[in-house]
Parts: sequence; C-alpha cells; structure tokens
Amino acid sequence: MKTTSILFLLAGLVLAYFLFSMYFNNTGNGDTQDAHFEPTSTIATEEPNENSHYTFLKDCRPTSTTGQIINHKHYSLSYYEKHEQAEWVAYELTAASLRIPNVKRSNDFRPDPAIRTGSASRWDYKGSGYDRGHMVPAADMAFSEEAMRQTFYMSNMSPQVRGFNQGIWRELEENVRDWAWKNKTLYVVSGVIFDNPTRRPIGKNKVTVPPYYYKALLDLKKPEQKGIAFIIPNEVQTKHLYDFATSIDELENRTGIDFFKALPNNQEAKLESTFDIKQWKVSDKRYQLRLNKWNIK
Repeated sequence: MKTTSILFLLAGLVLAYFLFSMYFNNTGNGDTQDAHFEPTSTIATEEPNENSHYTFLKDCRPTSTTGQIINHKHYSLSYYEKHEQAEWVAYELTAASLRIPNVKRSNDFRPDPAIRTGSASRWDYKGSGYDRGHMVPAADMAFSEEAMRQTFYMSNMSPQVRGFNQGIWRELEENVRDWAWKNKTLYVVSGVIFDNPTRRPIGKNKVTVPPYYYKALLDLKKPEQKGIAFIIPNEVQTKHLYDFATSIDELENRTGIDFFKALPNNQEAKLESTFDIKQWKVSDKRYQLRLNKWNIK
C-alpha cells in the first residue's frame, strides 16, 4: 500500500512538472493585447465573427510604405514620420459594436506613446485654421472608453479643411456606419494621399496638409461580397458622394499600397477591380444636410 502511494505521488509530480513546463513556454513571450500582429497568408471568406475586433489586424493589414506600423487594440495604423500623421488606419467595423450604447466622447487629444519617432502635438493645429480630422472616427469606436480614447491619439489626426471635415467626410463616415449595420461587418481603411501638397505645413512639427483623403471598404459577407473606394479632395464639396467613388485597384494605383493583400488572388481581383454603386446606397437626406448645413465655409 505504501509503495503504491509513493508511485502515485511520483507520477503526479512528473505530470505537474510537464504541465508547468508547457505553460511557462507558452506564456513567456510577454505578449499583450496591443502586441504587433503579423498578417496570415489568407483571410476567411465566410461571415466574420461579429464579436471580434481583431480579424482585420491579424489578416487584412495593408502594406506600409513607411515601415512604422502600430497596432492599437482596435485599429492599426502606418505612421508617416515625414508628414507627422498616419498614411492609413485600418479596422473592422461591426453591427455588433454599433449596437452597444455609446460612451461619452473623450476629446482627450494627446500624442501617441507608441510612435517611436514621436507623433504630432495638439498645439501644431492651434491657430492653423484646420480641424484635427479623425482617420478612425470616434463614433466608430464609441463601444468602449478605451477604444474611444485611442481615437484621440494625434497619430489618428490629419489637418482637414473645416468644411470638408464637417461636410463630405462626415457624410461618408455616417454612410459607412449605415453600411456596417446592413452588412454586419466591414473592413475599413482610411488614409491620405500626399501627391503635390499645395498648402503650407502647420505647427512646430511641420504637419503636412494632404490634398486628398480616401476610404477603402470591403464586405466579405456572402453571397454579396463587394468592395469600393472613395478619393475626395480636402476641400468643401457640393458634388454627390458617388462622384468620388472608384475601384480599390484605382486607389492602389494612386497610393502604391496593397490594401487587402491577404485575399486569395482570384477573390482579390474580383473585389478590387470593379464596384457596383447600387450596392452602396447613400442617404439623400444626409446629402442635403451637407449642402444646406454641414458645408461650413
């Protein structure tokens, strides 16, 4: 009886040591929720999990022309030090997150601690005449205080003409949320095009005023998978939003960025080469609001 007990005890100690070793080896890398994700080779083409805000970061991160990619918990960005702003931000927008009651807007503009070269300052914009335009809209991240606060990093800001920011850019952002409601999940990339900037940089850090902004949108929900892009000049607009619609391929030609490189080649070609404007219905009421109210001169 005594010998049997000793054998059981030794077996238990061996098992405990084995389990402890496995645990130590798997958790010793110090990974956190804000760790830098590496993209996988393919993206799931079934309807994404509405409760996940990480699918885009892991699978669909665009290419970077700057080499400085930052992954915050709910969105990624590629920081362009020369211009002191992100060249793009990327995130997943879901109907599930939009259903959550909104937290209070923080308005806590501050430098991004993750930018190793240092981001722009809120004071760069003071007295410049330009809005601190969000690339990831605060309203898209209103499902949690943490997500909301991170949209106020200065790395997520870009100098926008006020009538653009509060006009057609606002209209596009609100339509994107409508499309996320309808399609359950959208992959969103917002960014800037720096071709031939004509306005003087602003602030001590010489923040570039981009001449163009864009959004690239991808819906992978079957059976109506689709993609579209918008390229809009940084100025007050009276034209219809559809006038600025284009294919993702055309946007890639303008920027040199591969936006959805994790897609299988045949699917990427299909979704990025064409777009059907009828699949992206916009609000005519919102368009009239822009013309009559939002286009601040």
